[in-house]
Amino acid sequence: MEKTFVMLKPGVLHRRIVGEILTRFERKGLKIVALKLIQLDEARARSHYAEHADKAFFYDLATYIVSGPVIACVLEGTDAVAMVRRLIGPTKVQESLPGTIRGDYAYATQLNIVHASDSKASAQRELAIFFNKDEIYEWEDGNAEWF
Repeated sequence: MEKTFVMLKPGVLHRRIVGEILTRFERKGLKIVALKLIQLDEARARSHYAEHADKAFFYDLATYIVSGPVIACVLEGTDAVAMVRRLIGPTKVQESLPGTIRGDYAYATQLNIVHASDSKASAQRELAIFFNKDEIYEWEDGNAEWF
């Protein structure tokens, strides 16, 4: 089974749609193996978005991500990285179709509501930024046969 990192950004909490977003992942058959509410500091935000540090949108992105708490989670499933990316839709909100999380809930790309790892390598890097190994729980899913 593959693990991936997902972060629900401050807008999700502000709009009170955490349950709706997490439900989408669970209904698809992805298993939550870690979940926590945290307030990012500037250092962790910079570390998380290090690959965008030289881009024009970096300051606005970093400012938004520290503007309120986020929910960091680890999801597990077959091809979890690709599955989550399909469920959330393209980064640019105007390209996200209805039925995707961004297509249904996000209004502006600058205030994007969810981040998900875009590769296995990114998932490993991001998981290490947000979680210690003892915070990720392996558990037996009694309904696994249905997924």
